[in-house]
Amino acid sequence: MKKTFFLIGILFVALQGRAQVVSFAEAAEKTVNTVVHIRAEIVTTNRYYDFFGPFLEQIYGGKIQMPDNVSVGFGSGVVVSPDGYIVTNNHVVENARKIEVTFNDKHKRAATIVGTDPTTDIALIKVEAAGLEYLTFGDSDKVRVGEWVLAVGNPFNLNSTVTAGIVSAKARSINILGEGTIESFIQTDAAVNPGNSGGALVNTNGDLIGINAAIASRTGSYEGYSFAIPSNIAKKVVEDFLIYGALQRAYLGISMVEITEGLADYKGLDVLSGVYVASVSKDGAADRYGIKKDDIILSINGLTVDTRAQLMGAIGQYRPGDKVDVKIRRGDKEKTLKVTLTEYPK
Repeated sequence: MKKTFFLIGILFVALQGRAQVVSFAEAAEKTVNTVVHIRAEIVTTNRYYDFFGPFLEQIYGGKIQMPDNVSVGFGSGVVVSPDGYIVTNNHVVENARKIEVTFNDKHKRAATIVGTDPTTDIALIKVEAAGLEYLTFGDSDKVRVGEWVLAVGNPFNLNSTVTAGIVSAKARSINILGEGTIESFIQTDAAVNPGNSGGALVNTNGDLIGINAAIASRTGSYEGYSFAIPSNIAKKVVEDFLIYGALQRAYLGISMVEITEGLADYKGLDVLSGVYVASVSKDGAADRYGIKKDDIILSINGLTVDTRAQLMGAIGQYRPGDKVDVKIRRGDKEKTLKVTLTEYPK
């Protein structure tokens, strides 16, 4: 019996030692001064003009100017360069006529929009500054389910709030951005609330691995599920704005179906891995480089894809003209095709 207690004691000490290895303090210190509070005045056209405008113009004999609707929204942003470039969500600043950024040390700066993209919900804004603390993008493809992460932002206008959790899932689609968009979220259980949108998701090294974007909730507040745009997608969108002035979106040119047991039985498939090619668009990248209907896509440049969200997230990291290795299964054989991606149809 004594021996048993002794072994349990040794195990307890060992676990304590392991627990002390995981510290959030350095990552938090590295991050809090790079995350900003964003106040955006959003302008929308007066929705009553279409109904009342023509009638009033007939009465007064001239053009009637009806005031626009102005609302104020709040969110977060992440400084990604020392000269003032800040990443946030598109939905935080879309249609904003005035943007004010507040840093952790309470000083304020006016910001201008560099670019916005509703298909990824990423926006880039700029303040005139120099020597700012900033975060560098990590590699979100290397993020593992179960690893610790921190969410840093401004929930309920509380500046520089840090919460911790783990990565609960990757390449998650929750159908909030709409048709033709890229949803391949990192899901975490770090507490995220209104105002966190556009803030940082970092690993314990303080590397930026995601931009917090959404929560799943029946009340509007945190209920255990939050979602971040992977850093590899955010980084690519930011580079598009800076280098090309607009989003450069690649296109594979297929319609796809996730493989279920029912589909496998119907098609006589002996495995459930990969993404099934339901059709191929004429003259798209897939058509040009040999991907065919009924093929199963297994990976893009070595990144395994088993869901639509994984495949969309993988392609979303590339631009038209980029070459990727697409591993497919055709019948009982596997092959890798070199595919040059085309431009997403407008």
